[in-house]
Amino acid sequence: MSGFTDIRRNGWVAQLPPAVQNYAILARADRPIGIWLLFLPGLWAICLAAPGFWRGLWLAVLFAVGSAVMRGAGCVVNDLWDRDLDAQVERTRGRPLVSGAVKPWQAMLFVAVLCLIGLGVLLLLNRRAQILGGLSLTLVALYPLAKRVTWWPQLMLGFTFGWGALLGYAAAVPLFWPVLPFRVADFCAGLCVAGWLGPALLLYAATILWILGYDTIYAHQDRTDDTLIGVKSTARLFGANTGWMLTACYGGFLLLLAITMGLSHLHQAAYWLLIPPAALLLWQIIRLDINDPSRCLALFKLNRETGLLVALAILAGRF
Repeated sequence: MSGFTDIRRNGWVAQLPPAVQNYAILARADRPIGIWLLFLPGLWAICLAAPGFWRGLWLAVLFAVGSAVMRGAGCVVNDLWDRDLDAQVERTRGRPLVSGAVKPWQAMLFVAVLCLIGLGVLLLLNRRAQILGGLSLTLVALYPLAKRVTWWPQLMLGFTFGWGALLGYAAAVPLFWPVLPFRVADFCAGLCVAGWLGPALLLYAATILWILGYDTIYAHQDRTDDTLIGVKSTARLFGANTGWMLTACYGGFLLLLAITMGLSHLHQAAYWLLIPPAALLLWQIIRLDINDPSRCLALFKLNRETGLLVALAILAGRF
């Protein structure tokens, strides 16, 4: 485990100028898996609720851009909070804020730029989506604190990354009330009249369970260091019982996803096509070795393929 890190300075990042390269690594652009995992819940919601192909494609492009910039912003905020802790963890001690390659004030300026781009994307969505997008910033800001006060920071990540499921539904379903003046009562009534509140909340709950599972696998990379410095995580909480915890999380995810499909009146093909992603989730449980950080990382990354297969199942059920 000595010298283990998930920073990737080779590949396309290596072609960037050194100063730019440090910002790319700070935003985790060298590891796009996080962009995918932030994007996928929104993609599922768009696939379920978009009124047509071209509208759905437009929203998917907007969500892809928004996921890229907001995932980067979230990573920078996380590193600003955690730079003292990161210096004590083998996997993270090479991060730009820890090494001094990027100064805190530079990182904060970088966050501002990323958030401005994210705001530009958000303004292209409807008012309901804009409100939900603004609310998500609270979760982004609070997530880095979770590991200091609770054993369940992975659950907090679920609330944060899974928010895209709600945002995707809100963006895909047309508004049913006047945009201005905005009133809370109109907002709540609009959610119910639109008929998407039930499926959206179920999909959000399913996504939270999925994220809780895969991020627990990811957290096992740092379990030893986290124990030494007192950082809490579900990896430490469940330890050798992680397999049973994953079974509950992934099983609940598939069950809630199937119920969401039913409420959305999808064709039965959608249920059959859940078998491949279910198999990938089972493979993660079977192959997990909590003492092998490289394997944990590889299994964690399988969730990109899992999520894309779920999107395919949803699309097959609609068309």
